[in-house]
Amino acid sequence: MTSVQVGLLSLGVLAAVAVVVALVVPAAARAVLAGLSCAAVSVAGAVTGALAMAGQAGSIRLPVALPVDPVTFAPDRLGGLFMLLASVVGVAVAVYGIGYVSGPSASRSSWAALAVFLVGMQLVAAAADVVSFLLAWELMAVGSTVLLLADYARRAEVTAATLWYAALTQLSFALLLAGFAVLTAASGGTGFDTIGTLGPHSAAASVGFVLLLLGFGTKAGLVPLHVWLPRAHPEAPSHVSAAMSAAMVSIGLYGVLLVCVRLLPGGPAWWGVLLAVLGAASALYGILQASVASDLKRLLAYSTTENVGLVVLALGTSVLLRASGATDVADGALTASLLLVVSHAAFKTTLFLGAGAVLHATGERDLDRLGGLGTRMPWTGAAFGVACLGAAALPGTAGFVAEWTLLQALIHGARPGDPMVAVVMPLAVGVVALTTGLALLTFVKAYGIAFLARPRSTEADAAHEAGRTMTWPMLAGAAVVVALGLVPGPVAAALATTVGAAGIEPVGLGGIRLTGLDALLDPLALALLATAVALPVLVAVVRAARRHPARATDLAWGCGGARVSPRMQYTATSYAEPLLRVFDDALQPTRDVEVTHATESRYLVQRVEYRQRLSDVVEARLYRPVIGWADRVGVQARRLQNGSVHRYLGYSFGALLAVLLVVSL
Repeated sequence: MTSVQVGLLSLGVLAAVAVVVALVVPAAARAVLAGLSCAAVSVAGAVTGALAMAGQAGSIRLPVALPVDPVTFAPDRLGGLFMLLASVVGVAVAVYGIGYVSGPSASRSSWAALAVFLVGMQLVAAAADVVSFLLAWELMAVGSTVLLLADYARRAEVTAATLWYAALTQLSFALLLAGFAVLTAASGGTGFDTIGTLGPHSAAASVGFVLLLLGFGTKAGLVPLHVWLPRAHPEAPSHVSAAMSAAMVSIGLYGVLLVCVRLLPGGPAWWGVLLAVLGAASALYGILQASVASDLKRLLAYSTTENVGLVVLALGTSVLLRASGATDVADGALTASLLLVVSHAAFKTTLFLGAGAVLHATGERDLDRLGGLGTRMPWTGAAFGVACLGAAALPGTAGFVAEWTLLQALIHGARPGDPMVAVVMPLAVGVVALTTGLALLTFVKAYGIAFLARPRSTEADAAHEAGRTMTWPMLAGAAVVVALGLVPGPVAAALATTVGAAGIEPVGLGGIRLTGLDALLDPLALALLATAVALPVLVAVVRAARRHPARATDLAWGCGGARVSPRMQYTATSYAEPLLRVFDDALQPTRDVEVTHATESRYLVQRVEYRQRLSDVVEARLYRPVIGWADRVGVQARRLQNGSVHRYLGYSFGALLAVLLVVSL
């Protein structure tokens, strides 16, 4: 028995133990034991994924009583990478949950669902055939749905969010089922190796590609299939939001990579254009919505759509460049997509766990009612701040390295002789540049409004630091963001091997070299050089400062001036107001201004109330009309059930005729 086989068996056994522990252990010890059990499941998945990523083989086959290939779990290098990624996120989430959960989130069903959810994600990445993939996919979907429902009895928004999530999840499953059915029928088998023999330029491959892209894109949160994200993430418990955003969404991206890299490699150029268009639209729309959001978790949810868009944009340019013969540049873009996935998992886990710590301490996720948390929650503030730097793709973080690699591929991908590439590449560079700028504005707002200045509510004023089981996962996530930013070379080289990309190698003090593009980045060497240059200046400043008496201040940052009242400070809404006016036509906000006059004279204003509402334009323009139409059809369909036995016999006769006609074809 190989190490991978032992790991897969351990994964199943530990998952069963975790479910039993969650169901039978009394409430007093449930959080600790169930949390540790879920962490053990994730550790087993991490070890198994790391072994598979290193190239070790091993499989588990389960025969089924159907005319299909046996259910097989055999992770390859790419699957091992996503097993490792989902497992590392799972460890952080499980440990964090020990100190975070309370009430319905700490129930037997919630802890059992967390174990099912974690193992489901790992098995999706380990699946080697269609049947096992879909079974694991549904396991993941059921676990996440139960977790999302945890607080449905106390908040009506949870039920609405779960309905949206469940509907889009089933739509995703139906699309995947149809896509795999097309590929299976054309290739003659359900195993991924058999499907991989299908030619990518056939009609069946293109139909299967589109269906699978839509199915995986729904789970990943691509526009216009993203509408469950801004609803589900804010209403789920924060450790579940972290797992959904950093791991489950990545599993959706794994599906897109599985199709483009393993099942149908070398697809036509229009596949790349389609991916690039969907990715660009998702990146721009997601970061635009995030930049004007005041709900902290909703902001992070839209940020996930932006990051997913960048990953798909990188993958699309890779497919397009490979079709035009630019293999070196295509490999660079493909590696950039994996770097984006890994960096997103690191900083988004930290951000959602940080948002959970804020919610745990204040009961608030509205940025307009926060402020001043940096001094009250120093560890949470530090971890959240580092993750914000990563999300804004600033130097020294994982996000910067990923976007630098993507930009290198896009700039070197110019092909004047290929009109399609010549149009797509400059537009992609513009999308990345605009997205990065808006991301910087967004995360300056998220950190500055929440953690700096004065508290804007009594809850924020009384905030306290989270416990160790909550702060340690956040700090570990922040450390990963910095480590990937300073020493990206070995990680990038390892990621490149999972997809067979060439021309990426470590250099210097852990830097990265793109040999095919003649580009080099060594962040740690640059950081040491900058430190050496700045050290004399820093020493001189410190010595000069010591000659003057210290001046005490009660406000480290006053938004450009010392405000005496929290009401005089910038809020998240006022910070985003100029941006909202620039993109007014795209975002279409609703504003109400209500003026109350004094009773003595209508020329005296007693009170002015300003209300602004932002809705998802895609949901309002695309989904709401469809839902309204379905409601009207449902109302009309009720007339079919009128209690008439004659009419019911007629229905049965008609159905029988339809079946006979179909069978006779």
